[in-house]
Amino acid sequence: MTASLPTPQTSDDDWWRSAVVYQVYVRSFADANGDGVGDLPGIRDRLPYLRDLGVDALWLTPFYTSPMIDGGYDVADYRDVDPAFGTLADFDAMIADAHALGLRIIVDIVPNHTSSAHAWFQAALATAPGSAERARYLFADGRGADGELPPNDWESIFGGPAWTRLPDGQWYLHLFDPAQPDLNWRHPEVRAEFEEILRFWLDRGVDGFRIDVAHGMIKAEGLPDVGFNSMTTGRRQSELLGKGRLPYFDQDEIHDIYRAWRPILDSYPGGRMAVAEAWAETPQRLARYIGPDELHQAFSFDFLDATWSADSFRKVIDTALAEATIVGAPTTWVLSNHDKQRHVTRYGDGEVGLRRARAASLLMLALPGCAYLYQGEELGLPEVLDLPDELRQDPSFLRTGESRDGCRVPIPWSGDLAPYGFGPHGSELSWLPAPATWRALSVAAQTGVPGSTLELYRSALRIRRGHPALAADADGVTWLAAGPGVLAFRRGAGDAELTCVVNLSDAPVRIDGYGQPVVASTDLTESDGGHVLPVDAAAWFDRR
Repeated sequence: MTASLPTPQTSDDDWWRSAVVYQVYVRSFADANGDGVGDLPGIRDRLPYLRDLGVDALWLTPFYTSPMIDGGYDVADYRDVDPAFGTLADFDAMIADAHALGLRIIVDIVPNHTSSAHAWFQAALATAPGSAERARYLFADGRGADGELPPNDWESIFGGPAWTRLPDGQWYLHLFDPAQPDLNWRHPEVRAEFEEILRFWLDRGVDGFRIDVAHGMIKAEGLPDVGFNSMTTGRRQSELLGKGRLPYFDQDEIHDIYRAWRPILDSYPGGRMAVAEAWAETPQRLARYIGPDELHQAFSFDFLDATWSADSFRKVIDTALAEATIVGAPTTWVLSNHDKQRHVTRYGDGEVGLRRARAASLLMLALPGCAYLYQGEELGLPEVLDLPDELRQDPSFLRTGESRDGCRVPIPWSGDLAPYGFGPHGSELSWLPAPATWRALSVAAQTGVPGSTLELYRSALRIRRGHPALAADADGVTWLAAGPGVLAFRRGAGDAELTCVVNLSDAPVRIDGYGQPVVASTDLTESDGGHVLPVDAAAWFDRR
């Protein structure tokens, strides 16, 4: 299989425009030392698998020194590797091997907040209100006669107040867990520090950054109230994410930060890039994060949130492509990630959910732009819904009862017993348990099996990489006439055309005139010289 895969063009500075990026949730990908936690040496061992899968780059979730209150998104030291994941030498060895295999590495950067264990915050706790150390964070006096009330009504994304009071009476802001204090991005030391952090990892060879909470670093002047929260109205402020304006998200001043970061990225060779995890109230405001003087990409979460209908997907795709044309940057498509329920389960779970997930994957991979895959989706993994409460580690679980742990269960590699080859031979440890049904979904169980989800992804990715109609500079989407509940579009033109058809209706549909099927999410049948596409299925047709 390896010999048939074209090698990525590592000298192409625009690689990110059409790349397929595979998200590695480091704790749950591969465990090299048998302690039950995934690590950098484990990733290094599995790089050939990712090369053979056909992806172009890996995005690694945080592996920095951390108390792990929020899975590593509470960073105590941005310039070192947490011992649970290995060492800086392990990182250097992993990235060297990745580059030798033609794979690029994108790392998470967490600039909105640090860990409460970070040296800066510890220094802030050790000094009095008004100190220079506290100025790096967002400390404020409380309201009420004795300052006993929070400075405003802001609410944590994880539920509950966004403020914690210290024994000396001051409050500090944490839009997430209390162990994640928000930084003051109007402070020049904060800006200078993160510019140096970028250079530290760029010097080690990273090819890009995924920016966590990229919309959050600047808060409105004066820290004004939102006007409601779950305590006063029963509505959580987080319900406005992507739908309305909050005084602590998507402030205009945030773009000054990225205009300072872009020259740093551009000063390194090889097309170093950055992608924003950003939420904004309109596509137009989200598009402001992208451009030749700011970031290269921003995730399009509307595609992830689309319902299983032709109208919903068509609207999302048209909007995203129109915005991409305006800003001159590629769209980014994503169906699952470490914060969202896996799309097999979102689409109905069981056989229905898997059938729809496979079809949605072909739809996504046929679209122009960059596609982000979440580890295990190539295996058709569903969400694990029945994890024991005592094993859940998501900090939002204790506050809201909502947990992201179900999409973070270590992926299965081989064998009949959990944890299915997650660790070295004979290891039985795994930080979250995998269900018994996953033995049939492991990499080993699906490799070489016609019709398996893994082989579907391998086939689609091989075609995507080699077909001229799916190249970065190929013609965009041309929608074709199709029946109710059916999406059909063409990529390319002339002798290099590929047509994607997705049946989201409630009846099989006949497909004629698009050429021969080259990959399909389920078996097609022939009828009078044409093909019949079953319900909840997708296929690519080639005219060449």
